[in-house]
Amino acid sequence: MASPFSGINHLALITPNMDETVRFYRDTLGLDLVATLGIPIGGDRYMRHYFFSIGPENTLAFFEWSNVTDIGPYKAAGIPESGRQFDHVSFNVKDEAALLAMQARLREKGWPVTEVIDHQIIHSIYFDDPHGISLEISYWLVDVNQKPALNDARPVPAVAETALAGRT
Repeated sequence: MASPFSGINHLALITPNMDETVRFYRDTLGLDLVATLGIPIGGDRYMRHYFFSIGPENTLAFFEWSNVTDIGPYKAAGIPESGRQFDHVSFNVKDEAALLAMQARLREKGWPVTEVIDHQIIHSIYFDDPHGISLEISYWLVDVNQKPALNDARPVPAVAETALAGRT
């Protein structure tokens, strides 16, 4: 069955400092800033909501909550942590050359980044944004939209049932 969606309109995250966020996502990662909203929310309070393009009609958005000083404890990507629903954001690139170029760009800007990690179906690098959001850049080794990579030896019942019926 084809997805009814064409991507992620926006994934909304929080930043305590929009200027630092713009400098990182625009200047370090190279994302285009495609929309900005500034909304008075009473008295001298003002809320910013900025959007960065991650592909056609797909954006990463940030709300600036400058009065929020505790945005939660740091959590590394892929490490279990109680009380959390969010793990990390992974940006897609087209191939290994693009992945290595992003790794070099991050290092050139002085940003700590991992070596390339082989996850069997994707290759990835990991790093954090200025406010501790865990990020990943990956590329697919296989076209999972054409040939799903269902490699769990003990799939959950919802997957096992459909696999037996020849569906994904």
